[in-house]
Amino acid sequence: MKLKHRRVLLALGWYDYRLHRGIERYAQDHGWSLSANLTRERVIPWGWDGDGILAWLGAGDELAEFVVDSKKPTVDFSFRRPHLQFPRVLEDHAHAARVVAEHFLIRGFTHFVYYSDTYNWSYEERGEGFIRALREAGHFCAWLRWQEPSRNARGRELWRRKRQWLMSELKKFPKPVAVFAANDEHALDVVEACQNAGLVVPEQVAIVGAENYLLAPDAMTTPISSVDTNLELLGYSGAELLDQLMHGQRSPREPLRIPAAGIITRKSSDLLAVAHKGVARSLRFIWEHSHEPISVKDLIGVAAMSRRGLHKAFMEHIGRTPGQEIHRVRIERAKKLLAESDHKMEVLAGMCGYQSANSFCVAFKQSTGQSPKQFRDRMNR
Repeated sequence: MKLKHRRVLLALGWYDYRLHRGIERYAQDHGWSLSANLTRERVIPWGWDGDGILAWLGAGDELAEFVVDSKKPTVDFSFRRPHLQFPRVLEDHAHAARVVAEHFLIRGFTHFVYYSDTYNWSYEERGEGFIRALREAGHFCAWLRWQEPSRNARGRELWRRKRQWLMSELKKFPKPVAVFAANDEHALDVVEACQNAGLVVPEQVAIVGAENYLLAPDAMTTPISSVDTNLELLGYSGAELLDQLMHGQRSPREPLRIPAAGIITRKSSDLLAVAHKGVARSLRFIWEHSHEPISVKDLIGVAAMSRRGLHKAFMEHIGRTPGQEIHRVRIERAKKLLAESDHKMEVLAGMCGYQSANSFCVAFKQSTGQSPKQFRDRMNR
């Protein structure tokens, strides 16, 4: 008996090629036929008849109306309309925010800002997650929200007012300050406002954006660090869930959240905001050599300090001992390699500075509560 080819429509009110690529990969693996993405041209395909819909319901009400009226199994990648009871696969914005908070914290920052310029459910989740992660670490984070000052201000006048406001606000914070912007365009706003205000990036203002979609970022005067929000995995997972729905399985009660893949670190945030030179040199050495079997003894030489003095300085400036910091960086490196590669444990252990697979597995289990294999399996799912 010949298998039926599923016909799936991409009703994407917001488009990113990485999301599309993840969907396409699943479609190729399972023999789907993907209908043309007409909604990118704001053309609603009324009368379309297929098996399922993958939607990103953005601002357009007509697209949402079409998807609801279609009465087909549907997965929504957006939470813009929570009243619509569609199964959802969403970015884990809280996880992305926690990754950014950790990125700044390990660099020694103590002053933090979250910046957004419009209301958007994803921006709100990122901001709330960033503030919560920093609060748990004992730090306060300010939230800069741009609000349009006048309904009569449009075009160039509105852009100028927003830039002047942002310049003025950024000048108020103690320096150095770490800024998490709601997306990469917001991050670009901050970089340009800093340039106009005479604030040096990253020495005075370190910046991380989100979504990693700026074109040729490394060609910029100040390349912008950004969170890789894992959109290809988002698309693949959404297609996988839709396949289950089309085969009659029940919808999950809660949205499936896809964690961020990590931060693409570029010049805008590549700074150690640690005033203590010995600690700063040690941290840089750890980042650059965590794949080697380094020890606290190596840090003592790099910092040109006594063991006791280095221990005290680390506790005062980053709240961890030198040994704990080496361990933490190695485990973070291991998580990234487990998620992105299929290396055997023996190989991976050596890539993270461990002398044996056994010592690596024991250290990983003690740190995360799960074995490296369990962590990899969870990430693959």
